[in-house]
Amino acid sequence: MAKNQDLEQPGFSFPQVLDLAAKLPGVRIDRETYLRAALKRHCTAEQIDRAVSESPAAAGVSLKVITEVANGSITYETSKVTGISALAGLPGGLAMLGTVPADLVQYVGHMLRVAQKLAYIYSWPDLFAGDGEEIDEATEGILTLFVGVMVGVQVAQGGVSKVATMIAAQVAKKLPQQALTKGAIYPIVKKVAGYLGVSMTKKLFASGVAKAIPVVGAILSGGLTLGTFLPMSRKLQKHLASLELTKPGLRSVDGEVIFAEAPGVVEWSSPRSSLESS
Repeated sequence: MAKNQDLEQPGFSFPQVLDLAAKLPGVRIDRETYLRAALKRHCTAEQIDRAVSESPAAAGVSLKVITEVANGSITYETSKVTGISALAGLPGGLAMLGTVPADLVQYVGHMLRVAQKLAYIYSWPDLFAGDGEEIDEATEGILTLFVGVMVGVQVAQGGVSKVATMIAAQVAKKLPQQALTKGAIYPIVKKVAGYLGVSMTKKLFASGVAKAIPVVGAILSGGLTLGTFLPMSRKLQKHLASLELTKPGLRSVDGEVIFAEAPGVVEWSSPRSSLESS
């Protein structure tokens, strides 16, 4: 993965932390497995198959169900943050402890898990389509934006919205590689990564979050408090729920986005308003 010297901190950068976090055992979520398990109590077999092959929106999964599933995933991940193995599971993981704080890698790993689940239920394509250990630049870019939204970086919301619009317009089954690596979204990704590289440690740890992550022997998983992980997950949920991409029955005809009739569709109302009380 290319390193940007502008983003370097003394010993580590955010792209480096993201790369390590994505390699932690259990961090990568299989999209099909997750969707089938999450929707099995709510949808028909036909709807589930379509949600997997296309998206929950294309399958006409109602916003009520999507919200319920998203809330359940957030609750589960919040209560199970200690279930992810630590750097000991990585080749050379112990050697990296001298330059990258294990606490920080663990924390970002937890964030990536819930971000993937929320993305998939809100009709985003597979973020880890390849089988390789290394994440590609487009995946690194969108994950950077997701983390930015969770931490509260305003410009990250605009980047995620633009990528979602591109996916919706083409009903794409993969991330827009060009836009995220060289095109219109790339400068936003760089800006968010720069912000995270400069201030994430201060924002998450100097404020006391580090004290909520007890690391045993420097390499074992720790717990995250309800008061930190949950609000950040909600921020990403609310933003994803506000995007056109998640509307049930999403289709594209000659490049124009429409909302066609689909089984199980309910009348659309603002997801933002429905989530305010959640």
